Amino acid sequence: MAFSHMPVLLAETLEALAVKAGGFYVDGTAGGGGHAEAILRASEPDGRLLALDRDEAAVRRVRERLQAWGERVQVVHGRFSEIAEWVSRFGPGPADGVLFDLGMSSFQVDDPARGFSFQSDGPLDMRMDLSAPRTAAQWLNEEPESEMARVLKEWGEEPAAKRIARAVVARRAERPFGRTSELAELVTAVKGGRRGRRIHPATQTFQAVRMAVNGEMEQIALGLEAALRAVRPGGRVAAISFHSVEDRLVKRTLGAHVPRWESLQEGGQRRHGRLPSVRWVRKKPWVAGPQECAANPRARSAKLRAVEVETNAA
Repeated sequence: MAFSHMPVLLAETLEALAVKAGGFYVDGTAGGGGHAEAILRASEPDGRLLALDRDEAAVRRVRERLQAWGERVQVVHGRFSEIAEWVSRFGPGPADGVLFDLGMSSFQVDDPARGFSFQSDGPLDMRMDLSAPRTAAQWLNEEPESEMARVLKEWGEEPAAKRIARAVVARRAERPFGRTSELAELVTAVKGGRRGRRIHPATQTFQAVRMAVNGEMEQIALGLEAALRAVRPGGRVAAISFHSVEDRLVKRTLGAHVPRWESLQEGGQRRHGRLPSVRWVRKKPWVAGPQECAANPRARSAKLRAVEVETNAA
């Protein structure tokens, strides 16, 4: 099998995690296996990796790709929120670093049968885990108009959220949604066509629906918290995001663990912030350079943030 997946910010990820020989690392989003393989190489000769993905197709793909690494790697079907439990089960101890590469993989986008993209017609599925009970079609055909509008506005940052939700409810009363083309055409019509737009009119709606179907915002927040519990003092947690909604959540969740000190009138200081305490590895996120952006357009919007758990964080 040929692997064409191009992992973004690869060198920056190894730097953010401070990958070292003999370390134990977790890739919470195995995807195409590119980051996982790089971590295994950088942690030679005896570093270990636990790779998770909620998409069983990705688990099978990454197991095949990494089979030559033998007992150094374990690939499992699991969610972000379960990272601490998987580390406890398979790890030699707390992890030295945990990575999240958020959003969709190119494999998911390129398969019309998964229903993630409006570029090719397919069933409105959008489930990252095909064992999950609710598809995108069911969500669109059942969700109350007000909640749909909220999701489109907050998670898709869609200015026409209310008009799109209203149109969806009117359309489903006549004929339920079932295909990606149906949703893309409706959103395009509501927004007045493409009108020379660089980004397809349905982009933000598809993003929001996908995030709702997969509970992505909740899983990201739970996963980051679980990762902080799963790493040793001095270990690192890194996350790559691809749009502002994800990036704000990553920054807010990890930032809540950065200590802030309040001076008291009676003297002394009071600490604010969640435990374990962390520090930002760098103040600004890593972003892709011009060469990577030219080779891999997906990297243009990528931001990588990382924190290190303080050694006195308990």
